[in-house]
Amino acid sequence: MRILYAVQGTGNGHLCRALDIVPVLKEFGQVDVLVSGIQADITLPFEVKYRLHGLSFIFGKSGGVDLWRTFMSSTVRKFMQEVNQLPIEDYDLVINDFEPISAWACSVKGKQCIGLSHQIAALDPSSPKPEENDMLGKFIMKHYAPSDVSYGFHFKTYNDRIFTPVIRRAIRELDPRDNDHYTVYLPSYDDAHLIKHLSKFEDIQWDVYSKHNRYTYSSKNVKINPIDNHAFVKSMENSSGILCGAGFETPAEALYLKKKLLVIPMKNQYEQHLNAAALQQMGVPVIGGLKRKYEQAIESWLYSKTMVEVDYPNNTKEIIEKIISENYH
Repeated sequence: MRILYAVQGTGNGHLCRALDIVPVLKEFGQVDVLVSGIQADITLPFEVKYRLHGLSFIFGKSGGVDLWRTFMSSTVRKFMQEVNQLPIEDYDLVINDFEPISAWACSVKGKQCIGLSHQIAALDPSSPKPEENDMLGKFIMKHYAPSDVSYGFHFKTYNDRIFTPVIRRAIRELDPRDNDHYTVYLPSYDDAHLIKHLSKFEDIQWDVYSKHNRYTYSSKNVKINPIDNHAFVKSMENSSGILCGAGFETPAEALYLKKKLLVIPMKNQYEQHLNAAALQQMGVPVIGGLKRKYEQAIESWLYSKTMVEVDYPNNTKEIIEKIISENYH
């Protein structure tokens, strides 16, 4: 059996999940990996057959997605060229983690596309939703990588096709401690914003991982580090808590490690507001930014002892077996 596993390369979460899913897929057949997108910082330890430009969201510097740079970074002509050139008909199964090129290639060429992503679960009617309904954001998420058969990952199992998060081996093997610092990953804020707001909490040591610089330095009680996956994982392991965007993988890993978690959903990113609604329902505090009006909420979180209990078993193989048995005959 020939399997194409297609992964969205915007951010790091999809690729972190691929680290565990691809080895399991290889037990069932020959696997080719496709990655599209230009914003990831994770290096995969296996061959990537197709590296495509795709459609990536570009992070801004003050808490959101830069929609103009996102639009300018990809052209419709380039996108359609990649869709038409992908030999999707060569594969028995196409499994897609929110990756648009292979999804649309399947749609154009009449091939079944099996969606396996967090976005599918977040959009599912059984999952929590924010009070404000972002119709444009919902439309983009729904049509960005269309699938014929859908499975998803979420913070909780809201139905029998939604699974708990894939927690990568590097996280499962950690021995969590509390070394009196807080780990920060807010890629849509630049260093100046983070230093300005975080340094107000003078008794707290902040360990920030930034997409906006290439070297390590400290300013007051804020340490700025370039993106380094191994260092970030160690920082989380030894942290008192984690402040991050309302993505999926980092909050899921923080919950798995039994760390206090505070999230800031990214502006212009509907998925993050869906995630924030789910996390808030579970008891995780959610704030709208780092401005003065949120300082009291941040301080309350810093001195709180409350953390949310979760159970995220290592069941990746069972999930893949279910998907293949239901879709390959």
